[in-house]
Amino acid sequence: MDAGGTQREGTRVDGVDGVESTRPTTHGAGRGTGPDRRGPVVAALMLAMALAALDATIVSTAVPQIVGDLGGFSLFSWLFSGYLLAVTVTLPVYGKLSDTFGRKPVLVAGAALFLLGSLLCALAWNMGALIAFRVLQGLGGGALQGTVQTLAADLYPLQERPKIQARLSTVWAVSAVTGPGLGGLLVAYADWRWIFLVNLPVGALALWLIVRHLHEPARERRTARARVDWAGALAVFACGGVLLAALVQGGVAWPWLSVPSLALFGAGLALLAAVVVIERRAVEPIIPGWVWRRRTIAAVNLALGALGVLMVAPAVFLPTYAQSVLGLAPVAAGFVLSVWTLSWPVSAALSQHVYRRIGFRNTAVLGIGAAALLLFAFPFLPYPGEAWQPALLMLLLGAALGLFQLPLIVGVQSTVGWSERGTATASILFCRQTGQTLGAAAFGAIANGVLAARLGGTGADPGNGGPGTGEAVEAGAGEHGAGALDSVTRALDSGAAHEPVRRAIADAVHAVYWGAAGAAALAFLVLIVVAPRRFPVLKD
Repeated sequence: MDAGGTQREGTRVDGVDGVESTRPTTHGAGRGTGPDRRGPVVAALMLAMALAALDATIVSTAVPQIVGDLGGFSLFSWLFSGYLLAVTVTLPVYGKLSDTFGRKPVLVAGAALFLLGSLLCALAWNMGALIAFRVLQGLGGGALQGTVQTLAADLYPLQERPKIQARLSTVWAVSAVTGPGLGGLLVAYADWRWIFLVNLPVGALALWLIVRHLHEPARERRTARARVDWAGALAVFACGGVLLAALVQGGVAWPWLSVPSLALFGAGLALLAAVVVIERRAVEPIIPGWVWRRRTIAAVNLALGALGVLMVAPAVFLPTYAQSVLGLAPVAAGFVLSVWTLSWPVSAALSQHVYRRIGFRNTAVLGIGAAALLLFAFPFLPYPGEAWQPALLMLLLGAALGLFQLPLIVGVQSTVGWSERGTATASILFCRQTGQTLGAAAFGAIANGVLAARLGGTGADPGNGGPGTGEAVEAGAGEHGAGALDSVTRALDSGAAHEPVRRAIADAVHAVYWGAAGAAALAFLVLIVVAPRRFPVLKD
């Protein structure tokens, strides 16, 4: 604690030249906005975050109606994949742009792009057009996610940042719970196009609040004219798009070792090499080298990448487990999953009382260590068990991950000045998003492999006159985990399931949780070995 009462965990030392940094961090948006104006700006940030958070859950409930109206069933997965690709690959681009031109213009442009995409989605005339407009939506969604998190750090000093981060976490939690219900109501009583039109008034209010109340002070320019690495931005976008497309579609649209997969991975690696060359030569690179040279940011990038991987296990596979193995109705199965969204923001809000005593790294280590044990414990639940058992684990898992994620985000944002905060925030969000994509591909392959091993060779008929289990598994063997499990779950939903089918699904989900526990253990090791014991926090 310094003389003025501001908490510090040491003095920041630049990772490049080793010289102690004395750059002030008092020229963020929070200083220009003032405490009396932070309320409307925070409301705008929460509305903008709600737009991004609601998107996936509210759209998923309308897929049957969209396909029935527009056709294109074989393409509908790109409604989600296309949006995910656009958000992920634009995060580092928007982060650098916000450091160069300021948060406000980037957030306004991103919100406008998101709303334009929403309007066009509502007007789509076929599945191809809808997918294209979803990609446009995602181009704006990348600005919403990254810039909102960065502005949250600009608005509040270190001691108050947990408050705004907890509010944003609450937005995600509420969206996860209410999104499916809201989507269902709109589809049932209006039309699927309203799931996109509902974004317009919410986004318009957020835009008005940002334009009216967010005032960023003038900043010192390092150069007379800001230089934008457009070549690097294009290369990052192309590389990320190709590699993520290979991961998202591999095993779905084509086999992993097929020509399309190998061609995409080969092109992605070539583009990755091009990114390295371009960024090394750029004056103001989109992904600067210091993001990986500084131990703190590099360790958090890797740790949150592992978080993205492990989150796939409960988010994708637990609802199927709850319905197929525990025999719960869809609503009850959704509750088993949603309980972690209740404990996560509460734990995140309380984490400040822990990291102020033991530091950012040790708090995160405590959280991810507990998460690893909880994930490891899942396969040891009694079979078939009671619904309260996985629900209790999920409640505790949410608390553990809240203790893990928030200190790392706040910690990294507190080790950089205003001019680097957008890039640093975007890098950790990019790694988390990429981890989720990797996790979906890896755990899908694991689940399919277990199902094929348990049932594929038996050809057992799961029901009266239904398709053989082996055929069901083979039909879904090219899909990600959710799709493969759905192939078997449909047999269970018909009321004609054999006990071996339930056992096989339980084993597949257990294997996925083993993998998630391994990802948590990897994050634990990264924090212990790579991250500094005390983060080099800049003085507020």
